[in-house]
Amino acid sequence: MTFLIGFPMRLVDIGANLGHESFRHDFDALLRRAQNHGVDRMIVTGASREGSEHALALAHAHPGMLWATAGVHPHHAIDYDDATDARLRELAQDPSVCAVGETGLDYHRNYSPRDVQLAAFERQLRIAAELGKPLFLHQRDAHGDFVALLGRWRDKVPGAVVHCFTDSREALHDYLALDCHIGITGWICDERRGTHLRELVREIPANRLMIETDAPYLLPRTVRPLPSHRRNEPMYLKHICEEIARDRGESVEAVAAHSTATAVAFFGLA
Repeated sequence: MTFLIGFPMRLVDIGANLGHESFRHDFDALLRRAQNHGVDRMIVTGASREGSEHALALAHAHPGMLWATAGVHPHHAIDYDDATDARLRELAQDPSVCAVGETGLDYHRNYSPRDVQLAAFERQLRIAAELGKPLFLHQRDAHGDFVALLGRWRDKVPGAVVHCFTDSREALHDYLALDCHIGITGWICDERRGTHLRELVREIPANRLMIETDAPYLLPRTVRPLPSHRRNEPMYLKHICEEIARDRGESVEAVAAHSTATAVAFFGLA
């Protein structure tokens, strides 16, 4: 394994949409760049039935480096049917699937009706509870309904991480009270809408904090030089780790060590 000089840490990207079409032309090079920047384990997000199948295929092709989640994002809840439920249940039993999700609620865009989102979310909560898998969660503009439903299932699942947290202090502490983990992305680097996270990230216990890119989305706006293609990828997790360390008043080494240990324990990574 090779690392950049001055950054000999091992990092885990807990959320990368590596099945995205923008990665098809340089996927192997992408993995090499990630390794060279200290990111040696990545979790490929499944956000639909087909996307979850693709995520698992990538994990099978790169054992020990890639794992997958299996779930249906609330944007696609309208497509959630009995066949989808059965397929997700089958996928989630694979050892390379380390969490159920991405699932949750999104009232920001409402691509699926809210009652349909709630029903799909609860069916996936049931899968996680019955299979003993942690949850990889999404919430946007739906905090009240999200916390209410999650709260009814939280003691039935082994763990839950609120991925790509961008919400308020009140929401953060509601999640921590439910014994949830928190995923922080490059949103924290966005001076237009993420500056509040620089304060809130200090309030996340070290053993609840995990880091992620959400690639190819959310390229950290503080990366220099900013790549012309504006595509995010796992190699930039190092940059997010450095920004979080500065905001928490901790060393980069400490944030890297704690977030990696937390991710390994939470997802059961080898």
